[in-house]
Parts: sequence; structure tokens; C-alpha cells
Amino acid sequence: MNTRQLRQFCSGFAGASETLYGDPSNILVYSVGGKTFAYFKTSNPERWRFSTRVTPDRFVELTDFPGVKPARYRGRYGWITVVDVARFPASYLTELVEWSYQRALASLSKAKQIAIRTP
Repeated sequence: MNTRQLRQFCSGFAGASETLYGDPSNILVYSVGGKTFAYFKTSNPERWRFSTRVTPDRFVELTDFPGVKPARYRGRYGWITVVDVARFPASYLTELVEWSYQRALASLSKAKQIAIRTP
């Protein structure tokens, strides 16, 4: 899976929105109902590094993998950064993003959840 495919995957969730923030943060954020579930760094030297939230158990497991590190400023909240998306197994990556999306969705009020899930 490359960054374009992963961006399409993130955009495909119900109610997902994509927001590009310029200087100084330079990030492309994916959120649902105002709650972030994934983001890409869009400036060099970290261009297209991908971050998502994971479970505490997976955080410990994943940060031992080469090319995966705690997300800058958000690592203490269970966020990881994948340095090169193309080198990470696609099925595992999509599973992590889906979990992060579900967690963000679950943090919304029941009324917002129903509004997002209703076509």
C-alpha cells in the first residue's frame, strides 16, 4: 500500500473529513466529527510519514518494529508514526486505521454517531 492508497482508505470512512494544515504544522488530518483518527506529515524531511492511534498493547509491540516510532507530541497518548507506509504490511495498517477511526467515532455523542452512520 502506498500513501495515495492509504489516503483514499482514510477518506472512505463514513463521515471522514480531510483537512490540510499549512505552516507551521504541515499536516494532512483525517477526522470524524472533529475527532482525529489519522494524519500525514506533508513537509520535508518527514514528508508522508503517517500517524494513527493504537491500543496500549499494540503501541508497545509496534514501537519495537523498525520504521515505527512514537508519534511526536502524541506518543504518550498512544499514537505511532510509520516512517515508510510502503514497507508496512497493508492489511495490518488498514486494521490499525480502522480501529483508530472506530475509537474516534465512539468518542462522539450517540446522536452524532447515528447521524454519521445514517446515509
